[in-house]
Amino acid sequence: MQAVGEVIAYLYKFLAVLPFIPFALVYWIAVRRGREKQAAVRLAMDITNLFLVGIVASRLNDRMDSGFGLYLILLFMLICAGLIGGAQNRKRGKIDPFKIFRAVWRLSFFALAVLYVLLMSLELVLPSA
Repeated sequence: MQAVGEVIAYLYKFLAVLPFIPFALVYWIAVRRGREKQAAVRLAMDITNLFLVGIVASRLNDRMDSGFGLYLILLFMLICAGLIGGAQNRKRGKIDPFKIFRAVWRLSFFALAVLYVLLMSLELVLPSA
């Protein structure tokens, strides 16, 4: 049973280092199964974000010599959720938690993709000690 966990961990690490692979794979599978291209892109973004969170947190931990990378990402996601929830409350008088979660999750995809490119480029130019 431990071997299965190690294989899953290794697969996650591999896909997190190269997040464009799960994006392309999920997109291709979704289109082949009959989803519209726009829906397939959204699904691929949602799933790839899981891998981006892991690799960006890992790169931040290496750069900052701490274990705070994941918590920093979650902190920014919570701040964004609060801001979006406040805007929803002012505009409609109520909040929709599902829409807030979806908006934060998709916005974090773009932010984490940019951070991924920056941190991996920085890793190539200035390797961590």
